[in-house]
Amino acid sequence: MLSCPRCGSENLWKDGLRHTSSGDIQRYFCKDCGHRFTEKGFKRKFSSKEEFFNLFVDDIDCQVGDEKRACVSLAETKNLVAEPRNEKRAAGATKVESVSAEVKGKILEFAWWLKKQGYKESTITSKVKLLKVLVRRGADLSDPESVKEVIARQEWSDGRKENAVDAYTSFLAFSGGKWDPPKYKRVDKLPFIPTEQELDALIAGCGKKMAAFLQLLKETGMRAGEAWSLKWTDLDVQSQTVRVTPEKGSEPRVLRISAKCLSMLQSLPRKGSLIFGGYPIRGFAKSFQRSRKILANKLGNPRLLQISFHTFRHWKATMEYARTKDILHVMKLLGHKNIKNTLIYTQLTNFKEDEWVCKVARTVEEAKQLIEAGFEYVDTIDGFHLYRKRR
Repeated sequence: MLSCPRCGSENLWKDGLRHTSSGDIQRYFCKDCGHRFTEKGFKRKFSSKEEFFNLFVDDIDCQVGDEKRACVSLAETKNLVAEPRNEKRAAGATKVESVSAEVKGKILEFAWWLKKQGYKESTITSKVKLLKVLVRRGADLSDPESVKEVIARQEWSDGRKENAVDAYTSFLAFSGGKWDPPKYKRVDKLPFIPTEQELDALIAGCGKKMAAFLQLLKETGMRAGEAWSLKWTDLDVQSQTVRVTPEKGSEPRVLRISAKCLSMLQSLPRKGSLIFGGYPIRGFAKSFQRSRKILANKLGNPRLLQISFHTFRHWKATMEYARTKDILHVMKLLGHKNIKNTLIYTQLTNFKEDEWVCKVARTVEEAKQLIEAGFEYVDTIDGFHLYRKRR
């Protein structure tokens, strides 16, 4: 039985034929992680270095516009001969300059060098992708002036250009080169904060696994990478808490979750030690982007397109500060080591007085359910307990 080479799932779609000079190749699409592959390109990992290279070969050899080609192994990548490709492309497909075999191998070696330097996978992926884009847009990685010119021509934000400069600076450190880097300074912007109804609409419209992941982000405010690396042993059923292993140098923490979120997590199949899966999160993120686009069109709400995994963290921090007015509490919740990173959320709580949802609890059980849903006690009138929560 054919399975996805990235996550092992057998939940696949046939994704059409790719017409090449050597014949037709059947393409497949994994409905669980969003990975596209071909039967010919199905390869398992054999060693730690081979496993690492296979992880990044997608970003260098396979990505073409919005589609992917059949992947190749490390040995095949190093032995590729730069030959012209006479392939038939689908109508409207974007023409992208190919990357030579020598450059592919160099970028792969750069990725492995970053790994040995202790960089996180997300950082390595970001740098590799930026170098790949620069090469395909005409940059010569052996010529700093060429790279500088290509970056200057792009209609990118200063923040993205700054990231491109940083990626190439790292590449030169790996290859022993030097350059006079251009100066770009990112402009700080306030994050987009959706309404709770918009977040709930996204959660309700996604599949079982994605919905559980988003609900966890909404209730805890943890980073997507932290949630993705959670193990079943990090989940405490008795106390309804999750133990977070930090990333990006933040603090470890234990966070409470609701009975609803706990139930959603426990309903997921246990296929290993990790709750959500042992494959790269970028495939999962692409699946979320597709679901988000479908829901935005279906509900007629383009604001949904602005919601990313990290938006849930911004929303949680903003709501917690609005509820408690305690910046140290929010700092601890997010795992920040520097309060300057948390102060931004004090600027995002300009709510109107009518932006509340009010509920009445007549019994202890009703009060318990409201508290678990995030409502706070306000007053008691005629024996009824009043609770409220920000919209």
